[in-house]
Amino acid sequence: MNRDKHIASAFDRDLETIQAQVVKMGGMVETAITDAAAALEGRDEELAEQVRRGDKAIDALEAQINEEAARLIALRAPTATDLRMVLAVMKIAASLERVGDYAKNLAKRTSVLSQLPQINGSGMALRRMAQAVSKMLQDALDSYIRRDADLAEDVRQRDLEVDQMYNALFREFLTFMMEDPRNITSCMHLHFIAKNIERMGDHATTIAEQVIYLVTGDIPDDPRPKSSSVQAEADLTAGG
Repeated sequence: MNRDKHIASAFDRDLETIQAQVVKMGGMVETAITDAAAALEGRDEELAEQVRRGDKAIDALEAQINEEAARLIALRAPTATDLRMVLAVMKIAASLERVGDYAKNLAKRTSVLSQLPQINGSGMALRRMAQAVSKMLQDALDSYIRRDADLAEDVRQRDLEVDQMYNALFREFLTFMMEDPRNITSCMHLHFIAKNIERMGDHATTIAEQVIYLVTGDIPDDPRPKSSSVQAEADLTAGG
């Protein structure tokens, strides 16, 4: 009995260490989103370069989390709920790594866009969208730490707001392109950025769904709240 208790406390201790790394990784990714959006709006190539360099540290932390989680499974042989917790940690780290990649993509476009005509209001609108996604990510991670399925569901519902922001920007960029062909290259890059931010929101939603699964044992089976045009675009991509 004492031996079982000892194994259980060792497992909890090891899991807490990994969870702390996930929280650290989440903070790094949130900073990457904020800095990438600020670099884009201010055409700050130095800050953009900082985001690109910082992505290596995010990737390295994900690799470390996976390594320690795999070691935990091999060493402690967790079952049922415990195993679910370890697998959730790995999936959350994978989603964070993808969001970090998207932030790096944003930063990469900054130097290109700084050479092109500026599209009025686009930097501010994209930063607003990035702030909404960053808040979703922060709340998704808070819901994970607190094992709060209600907060996780709230994050899941907010993905629709990000989709609506994306749709509004997409229509705006089309208008700019039709008004003046010289805007086309800038708007194509800006659309790519908006799509990347929308995808970040999808990954924040994936984290929220992992939390719901962790707390309730069920992955939400109702479709994610998606705006019609984003859903149509996703269906078209899947069909292609």
